Amino acid sequence: MNYYKYTFESPERLIAIVKEKFKSFFDTGAIDDTMFPIYLSKCLDRLGRGSYRINSAILTMDDFQGRLPDDFYAVKEAWLCTDVTSAYVLPGADYQQVESTTTRIDTPDVYCDKCNECGMPDIIKAVYKTTHTAFAHYKKQYLLKPGTIWSKGECAEECANFHSNGPDSFDIHDNKFTVTFREGKVYLVYYSKSFDCNGYEMIPDNYRLKEFIEAFLKMKVYEQVVNNNTDEGLTKYYLNQLDRYTRMADEAYIIADIEKKKETVYDINRKIIKDMNRFKKYEIR
Repeated sequence: MNYYKYTFESPERLIAIVKEKFKSFFDTGAIDDTMFPIYLSKCLDRLGRGSYRINSAILTMDDFQGRLPDDFYAVKEAWLCTDVTSAYVLPGADYQQVESTTTRIDTPDVYCDKCNECGMPDIIKAVYKTTHTAFAHYKKQYLLKPGTIWSKGECAEECANFHSNGPDSFDIHDNKFTVTFREGKVYLVYYSKSFDCNGYEMIPDNYRLKEFIEAFLKMKVYEQVVNNNTDEGLTKYYLNQLDRYTRMADEAYIIADIEKKKETVYDINRKIIKDMNRFKKYEIR
């Protein structure tokens, strides 16, 4: 499953809605907002990997290990790579001129020296500029195997590496990615967490998912109301209200779970290609 890559936003607007809903409890000090970061983390954990960003990075292995990205949360794919193109660092901007007899070119500044009878140029000159940015290209070679039970715990549920038959393995500890070969490159696709300036975990900008997050926060806040209540006469009422908020959160979760499992365009195209290839052998030529 290739989850949608949502844009992400701060949860502050949803938190403000929840606080306004229970304003009287917050104003009297019956409850406070110190637990919101924990509630939010539990909520996103319940939604699963589909609620996290998907990022990628090239890790350089030196003496059997490399450093994980700061925003790493869980492994989606980890590939041993071969270095195809080396990186170059230019001292400054570099202008180059290329001459070709090709009649099609994709560079921006193109002009003709002369034109033939067909109106097409005999020689095309392309002038383009490159900066001192370094580039490197890598090719996937094979998936690495999770080496220990601990490393399996650092993998997403649908991690491709569980099915690897490759000769090398990896492990994760102390923010380091360790492997069974001394040097090399690893292409890592991973789930990540990000936070806003107030320390709140960022949430997917998706209506259905945000509906569940709001309902979940309301349920958890009302749990505080019930736990901090000292008036026995209100206990039954508060418990009935908590049941209502719990049902609302459960219903919102069912819809959110369906939403986050929607097929991506990549999944749909892959199925179409697979079906086309399956029936190719029956084509009459």
